[in-house]
Amino acid sequence: MNWNDIASAAVTLFLIMDPLGNVPVFNAVLSRLEPDRRKKVIARELAIALIILLGFLFAGNTVLAFLDLSMPSLNIAGGVLLFIISLRMIFPGSVDAAHDSETAEPFIVPLAVPCIAGPSTIAVLMLLSSKNPGQIMDWAVALFLAWFGATVLLVASPRILSILGESGARALERLMGMILVILATQMLLNGIRDFIHSL
Repeated sequence: MNWNDIASAAVTLFLIMDPLGNVPVFNAVLSRLEPDRRKKVIARELAIALIILLGFLFAGNTVLAFLDLSMPSLNIAGGVLLFIISLRMIFPGSVDAAHDSETAEPFIVPLAVPCIAGPSTIAVLMLLSSKNPGQIMDWAVALFLAWFGATVLLVASPRILSILGESGARALERLMGMILVILATQMLLNGIRDFIHSL
C-alpha cells in the first residue's frame, strides 16, 4: 500500500465530506431526538453513506464504461462540483428550510445523502478508481479513514459546537473551503490539460 497516496486521498475526501460544515445541519435535523437516539441515528446514516460510497468506488470503472465517459470529462465535472461546494463552505447560507422543518426521524436523506455521500465525494471516488484501478484497496482505506474522521466529529458534534461556538465552526469551515478551492482548480486544470492532449 502507498500510504502517501492514501493520506492525500483521505484528507481530500475528509475535506469534501465537510463534517464541520455538516455539524449545524445534523444538529438541526436531529434536534427533536433524545441524545442517545441521536447518536444511533448518526451512526446508522453514516454507515449507509459508507456503503453507498464504497459501491461507487468499486463500481466506478463499470459506470464510466457503461456511460462512455472520459477521464477529462470526469476531472472537469468533479472540479466544477468541488468548486461549487467549496464556495458554499466559504460563503455559507442558512440551513435549508426543509431541514429546519423536518420533524420525523431522517432516513438516508438528507444526512447520508447528500450531506456525506454527496455528488462531489462520489465524483472524486469514481475519478480515483478509474485513474488508478490497481490501487482500489488504497482508495478504500482512504475512504474509511476519511469516513471515520467524519463520524467521530459528527457523533461529538454537540460537544464540538459548545467548545468552538458557531463562529469558530464557521471559521474552520471557511478554511477547509479555501483548501478545496485549490483542489478544485487543480482538478479543472488537469481535466483541461488531458482534454487538449486527447485532441
